[in-house]
Amino acid sequence: MNETEQLLQQVARRARTSARGRGKPLPAPLGAGEIARAEGILGFPLPPLLALLYTRVGDGGFGPEQGLLPLRQAVGAYRAQRESGWRWPEGVLPVADFGCAMYACVDCRSGTGQVLLFDPNPGEPDLAWSVDTPGLADWLRGWLDGTAWFCEESDAGDTYDLELAPWQEFRSRI
Repeated sequence: MNETEQLLQQVARRARTSARGRGKPLPAPLGAGEIARAEGILGFPLPPLLALLYTRVGDGGFGPEQGLLPLRQAVGAYRAQRESGWRWPEGVLPVADFGCAMYACVDCRSGTGQVLLFDPNPGEPDLAWSVDTPGLADWLRGWLDGTAWFCEESDAGDTYDLELAPWQEFRSRI
């Protein structure tokens, strides 16, 4: 079994456990046709791991904070942000709502599915973007093992604000 398969199994197990704990069923996985339709609307493909999460685990509702957005909601948020005054970069899909208008986003044009944090609260588009993790797999592992900054049990959140790495590609992608 390869690393991706192991990660998907761990995510699925945690997602099912969390859903049972909340007394809500996990949303059903999507079909390949629904992924293709979303990609057609977006104009770019989803990174393979993100597509596998939606087709093998469920249509959102699991993961960090309030969980992955359902794909239709992620597509809607992307389109709304692209039309907003925030100069939202092409190919950067919001995947999780962290509250206070903050999103975890996947850079669908990066080879690793780099996860970015969008925080508009500073009020400047140039300051709104930072790198969360180099890849979606790392982001998921941080959630699974409780070491990511957004996990309550992690010490990383205490110093995260001081260690934000600005997303250098922002200006070149708008």
